[in-house]
Amino acid sequence: MAPLILYHFPGSPPSRSALLVLRNLDLDAEVKIVNLFAGEHLADEFVGINPEHTVPTLVDEDYILWESKAIVAYLAEQYKPGCSLYPNDPKKRGLINHRLFYDSGTLFVALRDILMSVLRSGETVVAPEIKDRVGKALDKLESYLDGSDWVAGEDCTVADLCILANVTTLKHVGVSFDPYPNVSGWYERCKDLPGFEENSEGASFIAGAVKSKLEEPY
Repeated sequence: MAPLILYHFPGSPPSRSALLVLRNLDLDAEVKIVNLFAGEHLADEFVGINPEHTVPTLVDEDYILWESKAIVAYLAEQYKPGCSLYPNDPKKRGLINHRLFYDSGTLFVALRDILMSVLRSGETVVAPEIKDRVGKALDKLESYLDGSDWVAGEDCTVADLCILANVTTLKHVGVSFDPYPNVSGWYERCKDLPGFEENSEGASFIAGAVKSKLEEPY
């Protein structure tokens, strides 16, 4: 069987979430770097694979999928059905999906506002309203972890891995976790997960690009 191929940019939090799931499912995959900063996602070859030219993009023989949450769900269901990362139990999966929607619609949006305002719009400070959105997103995560080691129950799931990619980026940008003891404890637990250092390196790379343009620390 042909290996899985993940088209990946280390600076992209959604792309790193897919890579984290690959690592934690212990799946063999070829990781092909697509340098967004160099415009490689616009190359004809890649656009021919994914006309929306986004990362991550997964190729599984003749099956092509993009959007990180779709990819992580597919990987778990296709290769490790019923595993603890994405169990079959409807109530457990419902909670995991809730956290995935929070990640897409709240946490990543707040992080994306930082990245876009600095790297695309040329802002040299992070606006107070963006910092406020980040704080509110982390407030929610803090509440999800109240009395629980992981964001969707007693086990690490794909929701933790997706959220980890974004939280790690925020940490490297300079967001303090001091007001969030539950988040801090969870982040320490995540350090034992496969792919943590690889994810951290990618987060450090994109955060460095942001911090290099800021006139004052976050």
